[in-house]
Amino acid sequence: MSPDLADWAGATHEVVQRRPRIASLVPSLTETLFALGIGDDVVARTGFCIHPRDRVRSVPKVGGTKNPDLRKLRAASPTHLVVNVDENRREDVDAARGFVDHVIVTHPMGPRDNVRLVRLLGAIFDRDAQATRLVASIDGAFEQLAAQARTLMRERVLYLVWRKPWMTVSRDTYVSRTLALAGLDTVEIHSDARYPALEDDDAAWRIADRILLSTEPYAFRERDAQALRERLAKPVDLVDGEWTSWYGSRAAIGARALGEWRKALRASPGSCVRRQA
Repeated sequence: MSPDLADWAGATHEVVQRRPRIASLVPSLTETLFALGIGDDVVARTGFCIHPRDRVRSVPKVGGTKNPDLRKLRAASPTHLVVNVDENRREDVDAARGFVDHVIVTHPMGPRDNVRLVRLLGAIFDRDAQATRLVASIDGAFEQLAAQARTLMRERVLYLVWRKPWMTVSRDTYVSRTLALAGLDTVEIHSDARYPALEDDDAAWRIADRILLSTEPYAFRERDAQALRERLAKPVDLVDGEWTSWYGSRAAIGARALGEWRKALRASPGSCVRRQA
């Protein structure tokens, strides 16, 4: 059996022999399935699966990533379920195993894991040629991002994903490694948590050259950035969370957009970005 058929949980999958019915609880991977040419086989998605916008509208929703409606998911009769360690709860995935034959567990930890991820889905769903083209596009975008970053001064950043409490990312995350490729090194947080909480007096606020507010999962807005600029007297910028945290097909789009945004950053007063379609 090809090693490309082993997922992040160590389960080895078979190549589909008949038309699958795929449920995805991971927004970026829902889009990737469409990019691989198997969107017509996606029978269930979360409400956060918004790409490709013109096609996912016809796919039934089964709740959110953290609170899927298992009754609706079962009613969709999926043969395959695509999940992610960070985005989905183990108890929901374990419950779904009771009625889904094939659960594909993913857990990319950095941009380079996109190769394994896309090849895995391409191999399982017999879309190797499409996967090869997609991998080439993603690799090219990240190579360009890294080359560009070498021409710019590196910065230490505090990347926030939540408030009340404030939450950031550890360096052992896809987000942090993506930012590092762009020349933005996340402040090291001394915590075992991959998404640690911060107090208002935490040293990370002082150490960072720049504060980055992600548009997801918490929907930070310009008013949040302005409030922090006034409090901290340092650059605070909004950044599209899709650029930094969406893997699979969106990674190529995100890397190119992140590179352009990175070049445009200025020392102050901080800038706002718009989400791309």
